[in-house]
Amino acid sequence: MTDTTRPRNLSVDSGHGSNSSQSSVDTPVGIPWRGKDASRHWIPIEDPSSPRSRTLVLCFDGTGEQFDVDNSNIVQLMAMLRKDDASKQLVYYQAGIGTYTSPLIVGEGAATVAKTLDEMFAITLPDHIKEGYEFLMQNYKIGDKICIFGFSRGAYTARALAGMLQKVGLLSKDNCQQLPFAYSMYARNDLEGLQLSIMFKRTFSIDVKIEFLGVWDTVASVGLVDRDLPFVGTNNAIRYFRHALSLDEHRAKFMPSYYHRSPYTEKQIDKRSQLSLYLPEENIIEQYEDAVNGSSSDKTDAREVWFAGAHCDVGGGSVPNNTRHSLARIPLRWMIREIFRTKTGILLDAKMLQNEVGLDLKTIDDFAPPRIPPEVDALQPEPPRDRFILAVDRFVLNAIKFPYKLVTGLIRPPKVSMKANFFQEKASTSEYLGESNEELYDALSPIYDELRLTWWWRILEWIPLRHKKQKEEANPLNDKKEYIWSVNRGRGRKVFDFLMHNENRIKVHRSVKTRLEALDKYGRSGTYVPRIRTRYFSSKPERSTHAQWMSNDQSFCEWVD
Repeated sequence: MTDTTRPRNLSVDSGHGSNSSQSSVDTPVGIPWRGKDASRHWIPIEDPSSPRSRTLVLCFDGTGEQFDVDNSNIVQLMAMLRKDDASKQLVYYQAGIGTYTSPLIVGEGAATVAKTLDEMFAITLPDHIKEGYEFLMQNYKIGDKICIFGFSRGAYTARALAGMLQKVGLLSKDNCQQLPFAYSMYARNDLEGLQLSIMFKRTFSIDVKIEFLGVWDTVASVGLVDRDLPFVGTNNAIRYFRHALSLDEHRAKFMPSYYHRSPYTEKQIDKRSQLSLYLPEENIIEQYEDAVNGSSSDKTDAREVWFAGAHCDVGGGSVPNNTRHSLARIPLRWMIREIFRTKTGILLDAKMLQNEVGLDLKTIDDFAPPRIPPEVDALQPEPPRDRFILAVDRFVLNAIKFPYKLVTGLIRPPKVSMKANFFQEKASTSEYLGESNEELYDALSPIYDELRLTWWWRILEWIPLRHKKQKEEANPLNDKKEYIWSVNRGRGRKVFDFLMHNENRIKVHRSVKTRLEALDKYGRSGTYVPRIRTRYFSSKPERSTHAQWMSNDQSFCEWVD
Protein backbone atom coordinates (compact mmCIF):
# COMPACT_ATOMS: atom_id res chain seq x y z
CA MET A 1 0.00 0.00 0.00
CA THR A 2 1.28 3.42 -0.94
CA ASP A 3 2.40 5.63 1.92
CA THR A 4 -0.09 8.45 2.38
CA THR A 5 2.16 10.92 4.15
CA ARG A 6 2.33 14.52 3.03
CA PRO A 7 3.83 15.14 -0.42
CA ARG A 8 7.41 16.04 -1.08
CA ASN A 9 7.82 19.83 -1.50
CA LEU A 10 4.06 20.23 -1.19
CA SER A 11 3.42 21.13 2.44
CA VAL A 12 -0.11 21.36 3.76
CA ASP A 13 -1.82 24.73 4.06
CA SER A 14 -4.63 24.56 6.59
CA GLY A 15 -5.68 28.17 6.14
CA HIS A 16 -6.52 30.45 9.04
CA GLY A 17 -6.05 28.35 12.15
CA SER A 18 -5.86 24.60 12.59
CA ASN A 19 -8.62 23.85 15.12
CA SER A 20 -11.56 22.68 13.02
CA SER A 21 -13.83 22.28 16.03
CA GLN A 22 -13.45 25.88 17.12
CA SER A 23 -16.81 27.64 17.20
CA SER A 24 -17.55 31.06 15.80
CA VAL A 25 -17.63 32.39 19.38
CA ASP A 26 -14.06 31.29 20.01
CA THR A 27 -12.72 32.70 16.74
CA PRO A 28 -9.96 35.25 17.46
CA VAL A 29 -10.83 38.86 16.75
CA GLY A 30 -9.86 39.91 13.22
CA ILE A 31 -9.91 36.37 11.77
CA PRO A 32 -13.08 35.64 9.76
CA TRP A 33 -15.01 32.48 10.54
CA ARG A 34 -14.58 29.94 7.72
CA GLY A 35 -16.46 26.88 8.99
CA LYS A 36 -15.28 23.50 7.71
CA ASP A 37 -12.96 25.15 5.19
CA ALA A 38 -10.65 26.03 8.10
CA SER A 39 -9.79 22.36 8.55
CA ARG A 40 -9.23 21.55 4.88
CA HIS A 41 -5.63 21.06 3.73
CA TRP A 42 -4.77 23.02 0.59
CA ILE A 43 -1.81 22.28 -1.65
CA PRO A 44 0.55 23.68 -2.75
CA ILE A 45 1.31 25.91 0.22
CA GLU A 46 2.50 29.44 -0.43
CA ASP A 47 6.24 29.99 -0.07
CA PRO A 48 6.70 33.15 2.06
CA SER A 49 9.96 33.95 0.26
CA SER A 50 8.21 34.10 -3.14
CA PRO A 51 4.60 35.34 -2.94
CA ARG A 52 2.28 33.53 -5.33
CA SER A 53 -0.07 35.06 -7.88
CA ARG A 54 -3.81 34.84 -7.43
CA THR A 55 -5.49 32.30 -9.70
CA LEU A 56 -8.78 32.83 -11.52
CA VAL A 57 -10.24 29.40 -12.30
CA LEU A 58 -13.12 29.06 -14.77
CA CYS A 59 -14.90 25.71 -15.26
CA PHE A 60 -17.32 25.04 -18.14
CA ASP A 61 -19.43 21.88 -17.98
CA GLY A 62 -20.57 19.76 -20.92
CA THR A 63 -23.89 19.71 -22.76
CA GLY A 64 -26.75 19.05 -20.35
CA GLU A 65 -24.26 18.66 -17.49
CA GLN A 66 -24.71 20.30 -14.10
CA PHE A 67 -24.48 19.26 -10.47
CA ASP A 68 -26.55 16.07 -10.16
CA VAL A 69 -26.28 12.35 -9.33
CA ASP A 70 -23.69 11.58 -12.03
CA ASN A 71 -21.30 14.51 -12.04
CA SER A 72 -18.70 15.20 -14.70
CA ASN A 73 -15.00 15.72 -14.05
CA ILE A 74 -15.68 19.47 -14.13
CA VAL A 75 -17.87 19.21 -11.02
CA GLN A 76 -15.36 16.83 -9.42
CA LEU A 77 -12.64 19.43 -9.98
CA MET A 78 -14.88 22.20 -8.64
CA ALA A 79 -15.41 20.29 -5.40
CA MET A 80 -11.66 20.20 -4.75
CA LEU A 81 -10.86 23.84 -5.56
CA ARG A 82 -10.27 26.36 -2.80
CA LYS A 83 -13.14 28.84 -2.72
CA ASP A 84 -12.93 30.48 0.72
CA ASP A 85 -10.26 33.13 0.10
CA ALA A 86 -10.75 35.37 -2.95
CA SER A 87 -7.38 37.01 -2.36
CA LYS A 88 -5.69 33.71 -3.26
CA GLN A 89 -8.11 32.01 -5.64
CA LEU A 90 -11.39 32.96 -7.30
CA VAL A 91 -13.51 30.21 -8.86
CA TYR A 92 -16.28 30.35 -11.49
CA TYR A 93 -18.52 27.46 -12.58
CA GLN A 94 -20.88 27.40 -15.55
CA ALA A 95 -23.43 24.62 -16.11
CA GLY A 96 -23.50 23.11 -19.58
CA ILE A 97 -25.37 24.21 -22.68
CA GLY A 98 -29.02 23.19 -22.44
CA THR A 99 -29.27 23.33 -18.63
CA TYR A 100 -30.71 26.81 -18.19
CA THR A 101 -32.59 29.39 -20.23
CA SER A 102 -33.09 33.12 -20.39
CA PRO A 103 -35.27 34.60 -17.61
CA LEU A 104 -37.31 36.20 -20.40
CA ILE A 105 -38.69 32.75 -21.30
CA VAL A 106 -41.84 32.28 -19.22
CA GLY A 107 -43.54 28.96 -18.53
CA GLU A 108 -42.25 25.47 -17.82
CA GLY A 109 -43.21 24.15 -21.25
CA ALA A 110 -41.47 26.98 -23.10
CA ALA A 111 -38.38 26.57 -20.92
CA THR A 112 -38.24 22.83 -21.65
CA VAL A 113 -38.49 23.43 -25.40
CA ALA A 114 -35.81 26.13 -25.19
CA LYS A 115 -33.44 23.82 -23.30
CA THR A 116 -33.97 21.01 -25.82
CA LEU A 117 -33.30 23.30 -28.77
CA ASP A 118 -30.23 24.62 -26.97
CA GLU A 119 -28.85 21.10 -26.54
CA MET A 120 -29.43 20.42 -30.24
CA PHE A 121 -28.29 23.71 -31.77
CA ALA A 122 -26.14 25.29 -29.01
CA ILE A 123 -28.17 28.48 -29.40
CA THR A 124 -26.80 29.96 -26.18
CA LEU A 125 -23.13 29.34 -27.01
CA PRO A 126 -22.41 33.09 -27.42
CA ASP A 127 -24.06 33.76 -24.05
CA HIS A 128 -21.93 31.11 -22.35
CA ILE A 129 -18.76 32.63 -23.81
CA LYS A 130 -19.77 36.17 -22.86
CA GLU A 131 -20.68 35.17 -19.29
CA GLY A 132 -17.23 33.68 -18.77
CA TYR A 133 -15.66 36.76 -20.36
CA GLU A 134 -17.67 39.02 -18.03
CA PHE A 135 -16.39 37.14 -14.98
CA LEU A 136 -12.82 37.86 -16.08
CA MET A 137 -13.63 41.46 -16.99
CA GLN A 138 -15.04 42.13 -13.52
CA ASN A 139 -12.37 40.30 -11.51
CA TYR A 140 -9.04 40.26 -13.38
CA LYS A 141 -6.15 42.24 -11.92
CA ILE A 142 -2.63 42.56 -13.29
CA GLY A 143 -0.60 39.59 -12.08
CA ASP A 144 -3.52 37.14 -11.85
CA LYS A 145 -3.15 33.73 -13.48
CA ILE A 146 -6.09 32.70 -15.68
CA CYS A 147 -6.80 28.95 -15.74
CA ILE A 148 -9.73 27.57 -17.77
CA PHE A 149 -11.23 24.06 -17.85
CA GLY A 150 -14.01 22.50 -19.90
CA PHE A 151 -15.64 19.26 -21.04
CA SER A 152 -17.34 18.48 -24.36
CA ARG A 153 -19.10 21.64 -25.59
CA GLY A 154 -17.90 23.27 -22.40
CA ALA A 155 -14.39 22.52 -23.64
CA TYR A 156 -15.23 24.31 -26.89
CA THR A 157 -16.63 27.21 -24.85
CA ALA A 158 -13.41 27.35 -22.82
CA ARG A 159 -11.27 27.41 -25.95
CA ALA A 160 -13.53 30.02 -27.58
CA LEU A 161 -13.23 32.23 -24.49
CA ALA A 162 -9.45 31.98 -24.76
CA GLY A 163 -9.78 32.82 -28.47
CA MET A 164 -11.87 35.88 -27.70
CA LEU A 165 -9.23 37.09 -25.24
CA GLN A 166 -6.59 36.64 -27.95
CA LYS A 167 -8.49 38.44 -30.70
CA VAL A 168 -10.17 41.37 -28.91
CA GLY A 169 -8.37 41.42 -25.55
CA LEU A 170 -10.00 41.92 -22.14
CA LEU A 171 -12.20 44.94 -21.49
CA SER A 172 -11.68 46.99 -18.34
CA LYS A 173 -13.97 46.44 -15.37
CA ASP A 174 -17.59 47.68 -15.61
CA ASN A 175 -17.55 48.04 -19.40
CA CYS A 176 -20.52 45.68 -19.70
CA GLN A 177 -22.16 47.76 -22.42
CA GLN A 178 -19.21 46.99 -24.71
CA LEU A 179 -19.42 43.21 -24.18
CA PRO A 180 -21.94 42.39 -26.97
CA PHE A 181 -19.92 44.51 -29.40
CA ALA A 182 -16.69 42.79 -28.31
CA TYR A 183 -18.19 39.36 -29.00
CA SER A 184 -19.47 40.41 -32.41
CA MET A 185 -15.95 41.63 -33.26
CA TYR A 186 -14.57 38.26 -32.15
CA ALA A 187 -17.06 36.12 -34.07
CA ARG A 188 -16.79 37.93 -37.42
CA ASN A 189 -14.59 36.25 -40.02
CA ASP A 190 -14.62 38.82 -42.82
CA LEU A 191 -11.90 41.32 -43.71
CA GLU A 192 -13.76 44.36 -42.35
CA GLY A 193 -14.53 42.55 -39.09
CA LEU A 194 -10.88 41.56 -38.75
CA GLN A 195 -9.71 45.14 -39.20
CA LEU A 196 -12.29 46.40 -36.69
CA SER A 197 -11.30 43.79 -34.10
CA ILE A 198 -7.66 44.91 -34.28
CA MET A 199 -8.70 48.53 -33.73
CA PHE A 200 -11.16 47.53 -30.99
CA LYS A 201 -8.47 45.67 -29.04
CA ARG A 202 -6.07 48.59 -29.32
CA THR A 203 -8.75 51.09 -28.23
CA PHE A 204 -10.66 49.39 -25.41
CA SER A 205 -8.81 46.31 -24.16
CA ILE A 206 -5.73 45.02 -22.41
CA ASP A 207 -3.67 42.06 -23.57
CA VAL A 208 -3.88 39.01 -21.28
CA LYS A 209 -2.44 35.50 -21.33
CA ILE A 210 -4.02 32.22 -20.25
CA GLU A 211 -1.74 30.30 -17.90
CA PHE A 212 -3.42 26.91 -18.27
CA LEU A 213 -6.24 25.58 -20.43
CA GLY A 214 -7.28 22.01 -19.63
CA VAL A 215 -10.09 20.30 -21.54
CA TRP A 216 -11.67 16.88 -21.73
CA ASP A 217 -12.68 15.68 -25.21
CA THR A 218 -13.54 18.85 -27.10
CA VAL A 219 -16.12 18.10 -29.78
CA ALA A 220 -15.84 19.78 -33.18
CA SER A 221 -19.61 19.77 -33.68
CA VAL A 222 -21.24 22.42 -31.50
CA GLY A 223 -24.88 21.59 -32.21
CA LEU A 224 -26.45 20.75 -35.56
CA VAL A 225 -25.31 24.10 -36.92
CA ASP A 226 -21.57 24.32 -37.62
CA ARG A 227 -19.70 27.02 -35.76
CA ASP A 228 -16.12 27.95 -36.43
CA LEU A 229 -14.87 30.60 -34.04
CA PRO A 230 -11.42 32.22 -34.29
CA PHE A 231 -8.40 30.94 -32.35
CA VAL A 232 -10.12 27.77 -31.14
CA GLY A 233 -7.71 25.49 -33.01
CA THR A 234 -4.46 27.30 -32.23
CA ASN A 235 -3.87 30.04 -29.69
CA ASN A 236 -0.44 31.13 -28.52
CA ALA A 237 -2.00 33.29 -25.82
CA ILE A 238 -2.23 29.99 -23.91
CA ARG A 239 0.90 29.01 -22.01
CA TYR A 240 -0.06 25.39 -21.23
CA PHE A 241 -2.71 23.47 -23.18
CA ARG A 242 -3.75 19.99 -22.01
CA HIS A 243 -6.34 17.88 -23.82
CA ALA A 244 -7.68 14.44 -22.81
CA LEU A 245 -9.14 12.62 -25.84
CA SER A 246 -11.36 9.55 -26.16
CA LEU A 247 -10.03 6.50 -28.01
CA ASP A 248 -13.41 4.80 -28.26
CA GLU A 249 -15.98 7.52 -28.99
CA HIS A 250 -17.37 6.90 -32.49
CA ARG A 251 -20.56 8.95 -32.88
CA ALA A 252 -20.76 11.20 -35.95
CA LYS A 253 -21.67 14.30 -33.92
CA PHE A 254 -18.75 13.81 -31.53
CA MET A 255 -15.77 14.30 -33.81
CA PRO A 256 -12.89 15.78 -31.80
CA SER A 257 -11.52 19.29 -32.14
CA TYR A 258 -7.74 18.87 -32.12
CA TYR A 259 -5.12 21.45 -31.32
CA HIS A 260 -3.56 22.61 -34.61
CA ARG A 261 0.03 23.71 -34.52
CA SER A 262 0.55 26.35 -37.16
CA PRO A 263 3.30 25.28 -39.59
CA TYR A 264 3.80 28.85 -40.81
CA THR A 265 5.65 31.85 -39.47
CA GLU A 266 5.22 35.56 -39.99
CA LYS A 267 7.76 35.46 -42.82
CA GLN A 268 5.65 32.93 -44.73
CA ILE A 269 2.38 34.79 -44.16
CA ASP A 270 2.72 38.55 -44.41
CA LYS A 271 -0.48 39.73 -42.78
CA ARG A 272 -0.29 43.11 -44.49
CA SER A 273 0.04 41.85 -48.06
CA GLN A 274 -0.94 38.24 -48.71
CA LEU A 275 -3.99 38.33 -46.49
CA SER A 276 -5.63 41.24 -48.25
CA LEU A 277 -4.42 40.59 -51.80
CA TYR A 278 -4.67 36.87 -52.46
CA LEU A 279 -6.98 35.20 -49.97
CA PRO A 280 -10.72 34.69 -50.42
CA GLU A 281 -12.61 36.55 -47.69
CA GLU A 282 -13.89 33.41 -45.93
CA ASN A 283 -10.32 32.17 -45.36
CA ILE A 284 -8.82 35.43 -44.14
CA ILE A 285 -9.41 34.82 -40.45
CA GLU A 286 -7.66 31.43 -40.53
CA GLN A 287 -4.58 32.91 -42.13
CA TYR A 288 -4.67 35.80 -39.68
CA GLU A 289 -4.63 33.24 -36.85
CA ASP A 290 -1.54 31.63 -38.39
CA ALA A 291 0.10 35.04 -38.72
CA VAL A 292 -0.59 36.02 -35.11
CA ASN A 293 0.47 32.66 -33.72
CA GLY A 294 3.50 32.50 -35.97
CA SER A 295 4.68 35.98 -34.97
CA SER A 296 4.44 35.31 -31.23
CA SER A 297 7.67 34.52 -29.40
CA ASP A 298 5.68 32.63 -26.75
CA LYS A 299 4.80 29.18 -28.00
CA THR A 300 2.09 27.08 -26.38
CA ASP A 301 3.21 23.98 -24.49
CA ALA A 302 0.48 21.74 -25.95
CA ARG A 303 -0.08 18.13 -24.96
CA GLU A 304 -2.91 15.90 -26.19
CA VAL A 305 -3.22 12.44 -24.64
CA TRP A 306 -5.61 9.61 -25.56
CA PHE A 307 -7.53 7.57 -22.97
CA ALA A 308 -9.64 4.41 -23.10
CA GLY A 309 -13.39 4.86 -23.10
CA ALA A 310 -16.14 6.81 -24.83
CA HIS A 311 -16.93 10.50 -24.46
CA CYS A 312 -18.31 10.43 -20.90
CA ASP A 313 -15.68 7.89 -19.82
CA VAL A 314 -13.11 10.64 -20.42
CA GLY A 315 -15.00 13.72 -19.22
CA GLY A 316 -17.07 11.99 -16.54
CA GLY A 317 -20.79 11.64 -15.99
CA SER A 318 -21.23 8.02 -17.07
CA VAL A 319 -21.56 6.53 -13.56
CA PRO A 320 -23.32 7.54 -10.30
CA ASN A 321 -21.37 9.83 -8.00
CA ASN A 322 -20.46 7.26 -5.34
CA THR A 323 -19.08 4.71 -7.82
CA ARG A 324 -15.68 3.75 -6.45
CA HIS A 325 -13.90 3.00 -9.74
CA SER A 326 -14.49 4.28 -13.27
CA LEU A 327 -12.51 5.10 -16.40
CA ALA A 328 -13.19 8.84 -15.97
CA ARG A 329 -11.03 8.98 -12.83
CA ILE A 330 -7.90 8.32 -14.93
CA PRO A 331 -8.05 11.47 -17.15
CA LEU A 332 -9.09 13.47 -14.07
CA ARG A 333 -5.94 12.34 -12.23
CA TRP A 334 -3.84 13.07 -15.31
CA MET A 335 -5.24 16.60 -15.63
CA ILE A 336 -4.64 17.36 -11.94
CA ARG A 337 -1.09 16.02 -12.16
CA GLU A 338 -0.50 18.35 -15.14
CA ILE A 339 -1.81 21.25 -13.03
CA PHE A 340 0.91 20.56 -10.46
CA ARG A 341 3.63 19.71 -13.00
CA THR A 342 3.19 23.07 -14.72
CA LYS A 343 3.18 24.92 -11.36
CA THR A 344 -0.04 26.82 -12.03
CA GLY A 345 -0.51 27.55 -8.33
CA ILE A 346 -4.12 26.29 -8.34
CA LEU A 347 -5.10 25.41 -4.75
CA LEU A 348 -6.77 22.03 -4.23
CA ASP A 349 -7.93 19.92 -1.28
CA ALA A 350 -5.19 17.38 -0.49
CA LYS A 351 -7.48 14.91 1.27
CA MET A 352 -9.94 14.79 -1.64
CA LEU A 353 -7.11 14.42 -4.15
CA GLN A 354 -6.00 11.27 -2.37
CA ASN A 355 -9.20 9.68 -1.09
CA GLU A 356 -11.65 10.53 -3.87
CA VAL A 357 -9.47 10.92 -6.97
CA GLY A 358 -6.79 8.39 -5.99
CA LEU A 359 -3.66 10.51 -6.43
CA ASP A 360 -0.35 9.81 -4.72
CA LEU A 361 0.42 13.11 -2.98
CA LYS A 362 4.15 12.41 -2.73
CA THR A 363 4.54 12.32 -6.52
CA ILE A 364 1.73 14.65 -7.56
CA ASP A 365 4.11 17.15 -9.20
CA ASP A 366 6.31 14.46 -10.77
CA PHE A 367 6.00 11.11 -12.54
CA ALA A 368 3.18 8.82 -11.44
CA PRO A 369 3.96 5.66 -9.42
CA PRO A 370 4.81 2.53 -11.45
CA ARG A 371 2.01 0.88 -13.41
CA ILE A 372 0.73 -2.49 -12.17
CA PRO A 373 0.08 -4.99 -15.02
CA PRO A 374 -3.21 -6.93 -14.81
CA GLU A 375 -1.95 -10.42 -13.86
CA VAL A 376 -5.29 -12.20 -13.43
CA ASP A 377 -7.62 -9.22 -13.45
CA ALA A 378 -10.41 -9.20 -16.01
CA LEU A 379 -12.22 -6.35 -17.71
CA GLN A 380 -15.53 -5.59 -16.05
CA PRO A 381 -18.52 -6.48 -18.27
CA GLU A 382 -20.00 -3.62 -20.23
CA PRO A 383 -23.55 -2.40 -19.49
CA PRO A 384 -26.50 -4.01 -21.34
CA ARG A 385 -26.54 -3.39 -25.06
CA ASP A 386 -29.67 -1.33 -25.63
CA ARG A 387 -31.78 0.54 -23.13
CA PHE A 388 -34.68 0.70 -25.59
CA ILE A 389 -34.89 -3.08 -25.93
CA LEU A 390 -34.55 -3.46 -22.17
CA ALA A 391 -37.34 -0.94 -21.65
CA VAL A 392 -39.64 -2.97 -23.94
CA ASP A 393 -38.74 -6.16 -22.07
CA ARG A 394 -39.47 -4.52 -18.73
CA PHE A 395 -42.81 -3.20 -20.01
CA VAL A 396 -43.94 -6.65 -21.17
CA LEU A 397 -42.72 -8.29 -17.96
CA ASN A 398 -44.44 -5.69 -15.76
CA ALA A 399 -47.68 -6.13 -17.72
CA ILE A 400 -47.57 -9.87 -17.02
CA LYS A 401 -46.80 -9.33 -13.33
CA PHE A 402 -49.37 -6.58 -12.81
CA PRO A 403 -52.34 -8.78 -11.70
CA TYR A 404 -50.13 -10.59 -9.17
CA LYS A 405 -48.70 -7.31 -7.80
CA LEU A 406 -52.19 -5.83 -7.53
CA VAL A 407 -53.50 -8.73 -5.43
CA THR A 408 -50.42 -9.03 -3.19
CA GLY A 409 -50.33 -5.27 -2.73
CA LEU A 410 -53.82 -5.35 -1.26
CA ILE A 411 -52.86 -8.13 1.16
CA ARG A 412 -49.36 -7.05 2.21
CA PRO A 413 -48.28 -3.42 2.79
CA PRO A 414 -45.36 -2.19 0.66
CA LYS A 415 -41.89 -2.34 2.14
CA VAL A 416 -40.23 0.87 3.19
CA SER A 417 -37.54 1.86 0.70
CA MET A 418 -34.14 2.36 2.33
CA LYS A 419 -32.55 4.90 0.01
CA ALA A 420 -28.96 6.06 0.37
CA ASN A 421 -28.42 9.50 1.78
CA PHE A 422 -27.94 11.75 -1.26
CA PHE A 423 -26.18 14.35 0.85
CA GLN A 424 -23.54 12.06 2.33
CA GLU A 425 -20.13 13.71 2.09
CA LYS A 426 -17.98 10.60 2.00
CA ALA A 427 -17.70 9.36 -1.57
CA SER A 428 -16.89 5.74 -0.70
CA THR A 429 -16.24 3.56 2.31
CA SER A 430 -13.30 1.88 0.60
CA GLU A 431 -9.81 2.75 1.74
CA TYR A 432 -7.26 4.46 -0.47
CA LEU A 433 -5.35 1.71 -2.29
CA GLY A 434 -2.40 3.70 -3.59
CA GLU A 435 -2.41 5.34 -7.02
CA SER A 436 -1.07 2.30 -8.88
CA ASN A 437 -3.87 0.06 -7.60
CA GLU A 438 -6.48 2.77 -8.06
CA GLU A 439 -5.40 3.09 -11.70
CA LEU A 440 -5.49 -0.68 -12.18
CA TYR A 441 -9.11 -1.01 -11.06
CA ASP A 442 -10.15 2.13 -12.93
CA ALA A 443 -8.54 0.88 -16.14
CA LEU A 444 -10.59 -2.33 -15.98
CA SER A 445 -13.91 -0.50 -15.54
CA PRO A 446 -16.61 -0.83 -18.22
CA ILE A 447 -16.94 1.48 -21.23
CA TYR A 448 -20.25 3.35 -21.53
CA ASP A 449 -20.66 3.57 -25.30
CA GLU A 450 -23.76 5.68 -25.99
CA LEU A 451 -23.93 4.48 -29.59
CA ARG A 452 -24.27 0.96 -28.23
CA LEU A 453 -26.52 1.86 -25.30
CA THR A 454 -28.96 4.31 -26.91
CA TRP A 455 -30.66 3.25 -30.13
CA TRP A 456 -31.54 6.70 -31.51
CA TRP A 457 -27.89 7.77 -31.75
CA ARG A 458 -27.52 5.12 -34.47
CA ILE A 459 -29.91 7.00 -36.76
CA LEU A 460 -27.43 9.85 -37.16
CA GLU A 461 -24.72 7.38 -38.19
CA TRP A 462 -26.57 6.75 -41.48
CA ILE A 463 -27.52 10.34 -42.26
CA PRO A 464 -25.09 12.46 -44.34
CA LEU A 465 -23.78 15.19 -42.06
CA ARG A 466 -21.80 18.29 -42.91
CA HIS A 467 -18.60 18.80 -40.98
CA LYS A 468 -15.34 20.62 -41.33
CA LYS A 469 -12.66 18.66 -43.15
CA GLN A 470 -9.59 17.94 -41.07
CA LYS A 471 -6.57 19.01 -43.13
CA GLU A 472 -3.17 17.50 -42.60
CA GLU A 473 -1.58 20.89 -43.20
CA ALA A 474 -2.81 24.33 -44.13
CA ASN A 475 -2.04 26.09 -47.38
CA PRO A 476 -2.04 29.86 -46.81
CA LEU A 477 -3.39 30.48 -50.31
CA ASN A 478 -5.88 27.60 -50.42
CA ASP A 479 -9.37 28.67 -51.42
CA LYS A 480 -10.99 25.21 -51.42
CA LYS A 481 -14.13 24.67 -49.36
CA GLU A 482 -13.28 23.09 -46.03
CA TYR A 483 -16.65 21.46 -45.32
CA ILE A 484 -17.67 18.04 -46.61
CA TRP A 485 -20.66 15.70 -46.35
CA SER A 486 -20.09 12.17 -45.11
CA VAL A 487 -21.83 9.16 -43.54
CA ASN A 488 -19.98 7.96 -40.44
CA ARG A 489 -21.53 4.46 -40.05
CA GLY A 490 -20.25 4.13 -36.47
CA ARG A 491 -16.58 4.25 -37.42
CA GLY A 492 -13.94 5.44 -34.98
CA ARG A 493 -12.28 8.83 -35.00
CA LYS A 494 -9.57 9.64 -37.53
CA VAL A 495 -6.13 10.54 -36.23
CA PHE A 496 -4.47 12.55 -38.97
CA ASP A 497 -0.80 12.62 -39.79
CA PHE A 498 -0.22 16.11 -38.43
CA LEU A 499 -1.33 14.85 -35.00
CA MET A 500 1.21 12.05 -35.00
CA HIS A 501 3.92 14.53 -34.14
CA ASN A 502 7.11 13.81 -32.23
CA GLU A 503 8.52 11.21 -34.61
CA ASN A 504 5.04 10.21 -35.88
CA ARG A 505 3.79 9.04 -32.50
CA ILE A 506 0.55 9.78 -30.72
CA LYS A 507 0.54 10.08 -26.93
CA VAL A 508 -1.53 7.36 -25.24
CA HIS A 509 -1.99 7.05 -21.50
CA ARG A 510 -0.33 4.02 -19.94
CA SER A 511 -3.67 2.81 -18.49
CA VAL A 512 -4.71 1.88 -22.04
CA LYS A 513 -1.90 -0.68 -22.07
CA THR A 514 -3.31 -2.16 -18.87
CA ARG A 515 -6.68 -2.57 -20.56
CA LEU A 516 -5.07 -4.11 -23.65
CA GLU A 517 -3.26 -6.67 -21.50
CA ALA A 518 -6.33 -7.66 -19.46
CA LEU A 519 -8.57 -10.68 -20.05
CA ASP A 520 -12.30 -10.39 -20.60
CA LYS A 521 -14.87 -12.02 -18.30
CA TYR A 522 -14.48 -15.32 -20.19
CA GLY A 523 -10.71 -15.38 -19.73
CA ARG A 524 -9.95 -14.38 -23.31
CA SER A 525 -7.20 -11.95 -24.25
CA GLY A 526 -7.18 -9.34 -26.99
CA THR A 527 -10.86 -8.41 -26.80
CA TYR A 528 -10.27 -4.69 -26.20
CA VAL A 529 -9.09 -2.78 -29.27
CA PRO A 530 -9.21 1.06 -29.38
CA ARG A 531 -11.53 2.40 -32.06
CA ILE A 532 -9.40 5.26 -33.44
CA ARG A 533 -8.24 5.01 -37.05
CA THR A 534 -4.79 6.00 -38.26
CA ARG A 535 -2.80 5.68 -41.48
CA TYR A 536 0.26 4.36 -39.69
CA PHE A 537 -0.16 0.73 -40.80
CA SER A 538 -2.04 1.36 -44.07
CA SER A 539 -2.56 3.96 -46.79
CA LYS A 540 -6.02 4.92 -45.52
CA PRO A 541 -7.35 5.45 -41.99
CA GLU A 542 -7.98 2.05 -40.42
CA ARG A 543 -8.49 0.65 -36.95
CA SER A 544 -5.32 -1.02 -35.72
CA THR A 545 -5.41 -4.62 -34.52
CA HIS A 546 -4.74 -5.77 -30.97
CA ALA A 547 -1.43 -7.26 -32.12
CA GLN A 548 -0.36 -3.94 -33.63
CA TRP A 549 -1.17 -2.11 -30.39
CA MET A 550 0.77 -4.68 -28.37
CA SER A 551 3.78 -4.84 -30.68
CA ASN A 552 7.14 -3.55 -29.54
CA ASP A 553 7.06 -0.97 -32.33
CA GLN A 554 7.46 2.17 -30.22
CA SER A 555 7.24 4.44 -33.27
CA PHE A 556 3.42 4.05 -33.38
CA CYS A 557 2.55 5.56 -30.00
CA GLU A 558 4.22 6.94 -26.90
CA TRP A 559 2.96 5.62 -23.57
CA VAL A 560 2.69 8.48 -21.09
CA ASP A 561 1.61 8.88 -17.47
